[in-house]
Amino acid sequence: MRLQFFRRVDYLILLNVLTLTMLGILFIYSAGINSEGALVSREYSRQIVWASIGFFFLICAALFDYRRLKRYVPYVYAALLLALLYIRFLGHESHGARSWIGVGSLGIQPAELGKIVYILFLAWYLERTPNEEPRKRFIVALFIMCLPMGLILLQPDLGTASVYLPIFIFMCFMTNIPFRYLMLVIGTGLLTIVFTVLPIYQDAILHKVVPIISVFTNTKLRLLVIMASLFITLLGMLGQIIVKNRYYYWITYIFGIITMALLLSMAAGRVLKPYQTMRLIVFLDPSSDPQGSGWHIMNSKIAIGAGGLWGRGFKQGTQSHYHFIPEQNTDFIFSILAEEAGFWGGLVVFACFLVLMLRIIQIIRTTPNMFGCFIAAGILGMFFFHFVENVGMVMGIMPITGIPLPFLSYGGSALLTAMISSGILMSISSRRLDFNTEAL
Repeated sequence: MRLQFFRRVDYLILLNVLTLTMLGILFIYSAGINSEGALVSREYSRQIVWASIGFFFLICAALFDYRRLKRYVPYVYAALLLALLYIRFLGHESHGARSWIGVGSLGIQPAELGKIVYILFLAWYLERTPNEEPRKRFIVALFIMCLPMGLILLQPDLGTASVYLPIFIFMCFMTNIPFRYLMLVIGTGLLTIVFTVLPIYQDAILHKVVPIISVFTNTKLRLLVIMASLFITLLGMLGQIIVKNRYYYWITYIFGIITMALLLSMAAGRVLKPYQTMRLIVFLDPSSDPQGSGWHIMNSKIAIGAGGLWGRGFKQGTQSHYHFIPEQNTDFIFSILAEEAGFWGGLVVFACFLVLMLRIIQIIRTTPNMFGCFIAAGILGMFFFHFVENVGMVMGIMPITGIPLPFLSYGGSALLTAMISSGILMSISSRRLDFNTEAL
């Protein structure tokens, strides 16, 4: 039986995971070298340990029949919520967020590993309710997302919380939930970001008072706008009930998004710290905060540009060795790789992620089991968002949110999450043609 499994193992996923992980270890090692050529950091050795542990869990997850997880998923999801609630008050604080459980320098970030639990539980719910009314199904799925996401935002950890949204979108897209419901979430999320950063945008970039932006800096005016938007939403709902005209539905839809975004932006303004909201706007103008978040982007761009076509050579990067790039072995690891390996090195990373994601899409298309299909869609959403946001962040075309690059960035929790997710994908892939119902 085990021999049969190894005949069916997804070596394409395994090869890309190992390639990306080894590249990560190499450039974490390079990032630990100072301007004098001396190795001053041993984080690469810890990453090797985490990679070994992660590979063990990857193999375990690949050997384990993912369909058996259905029995335990609700309990594990409840445990995740309790863990997130615990660290909100008693967790270790790092980089301004209370996100860790552990002793001393050893710790685990539950919100990272919680992505897997969230994907499994949402897949469990969606697989059990194919005949539910779409609106009810959407609301329950949204509630499943909001519980852990809200607790993570309270830490506050904007980067990790933001990953839960694309996972939700990708998984719900695979069901018969109408696209307009998904656009409701996307529209509300984007408007919330806009309404949250507008006050800082006015002060940090425009350096002048704009009357329409003043609405978001004056609490009384903002409450007045919220009440007016809510009133129009209620009128639209009333018109839809009485007249039953589609016109009133879209009034309710649009102003409902605006109302929710305004309310959420007020909450975000109170929860998020100033440096976190500042990160959301410096990608528009890094010079607005040259000594803070803008410093990250400007030096990251210099590193990528300096790499050219072939790169400066392994361990020859100046931006990293002179420590011009903060968080260079975690969030900005791609900058180090691009400076030392150049365009072609970056292209290898792009190719690995492209092949990995195309393989996941193929698994989704060929998996008859809907539980496995939804899990694969959630993992695809997670990997896709991590890759686009992280690489876009270091290139200055996406805001800085502190999201690691899977397999490459230093960090035990992130690497374990990526490895276990890959193992689950391999489990789904190897059992695509297994119709044995005893496993259920």
